[in-house]
Amino acid sequence: MSAERTYVVEGMTCGHCELAVREEVEGLAGAESAQADRATGRLVVRGNVSASEVRAAVETAGYTLAATAGGSTKGTARGPA
Repeated sequence: MSAERTYVVEGMTCGHCELAVREEVEGLAGAESAQADRATGRLVVRGNVSASEVRAAVETAGYTLAATAGGSTKGTARGPA
């Protein structure tokens, strides 16, 4: 059974931002799907991936994983300059 987790991503301002985050996260082994929403800053990930893996993928896309639905994560950053 796969898990579904919701994260908060800082810095997404357009459709390209959503696509970049989604593609990086969906490229993770164990990720089944990802949905990014710039309006809410939410990222919903389905699959068996850890929060640290999601954080790394979001940062590779140039954004910051600010929090999970269950609470904050360590540190925050912003989207690409």
